[in-house]
Amino acid sequence: MNIPQSYIENSVANALLEDIGTGDVTGQLIPEDEVSMATIISRDTATICGIDWVEEVFSQLDHEIHIEWEVEDGEIAEPGQTLCTLSGNARALLSGERTALNFLQTLSATATVARRYASEVKGTQTQVLDTRKTIPGLRLAQKYAVSCGGCSNHRIGLFDAILIKENHIAAAGSIAAAVDEARFINPELSIEVEVENMHELQQALDAKANRIMLDNFDPEQIKQAIELTAKRAELEASGGITLENIREYAETGVDYISIGALTKDIQSIDLSMRFGLL
Repeated sequence: MNIPQSYIENSVANALLEDIGTGDVTGQLIPEDEVSMATIISRDTATICGIDWVEEVFSQLDHEIHIEWEVEDGEIAEPGQTLCTLSGNARALLSGERTALNFLQTLSATATVARRYASEVKGTQTQVLDTRKTIPGLRLAQKYAVSCGGCSNHRIGLFDAILIKENHIAAAGSIAAAVDEARFINPELSIEVEVENMHELQQALDAKANRIMLDNFDPEQIKQAIELTAKRAELEASGGITLENIREYAETGVDYISIGALTKDIQSIDLSMRFGLL
């Protein structure tokens, strides 16, 4: 997944404004021209993600700060491993420390969770997808992190694919009516319908939905759905699926499994930034 540089620049600018505001008053304790070096170290086993955001943090504070990375996005770091070495103006390094670590620890956490889920379905045909359950303002960043961890992206937002859910169906009157209206308004977009039982699945198939989300189907029901569908539509399982049971769901042969936990149930990676004088 390619992230526009302008998106990274804006995300970082907003984060720095939030943290530094009118100025780093504690940083003024450091002589203005003092030069330092620092290293970022991982305290956890983690799939690293967020290098471009760290680079942008320090670029916006001081273009002369140099960063030498020992890892790339998508690589696994072990506890105690040095991720990068930074050198440059001490005030700028100190002012950017927390913002840089916030991006790196959050995106690496997302990538690490994604790696765990991807590993569980390895060897099956199933792709694990993320959802829109992301941190506000960091959707593209988290979806990039998901891809770094080996999983795939669902729709980015409400604009790039149609997902007809229970409330849409109720408002439209039926699955058929909802699909027909969606196809008339946006004929170029893929249409997915969420269903809760086999009867609704049949309705979605009759309406020729491109993809059907099987909401809270157990593995046996998913097998029945696959047989009924007979490849007339892609099938996506969602709801009640965890790291502990995802393998059982993947072995049914379902095309996709969407997991909100990839982006919302994450624990920040423990990172530290150590400083020293040059």
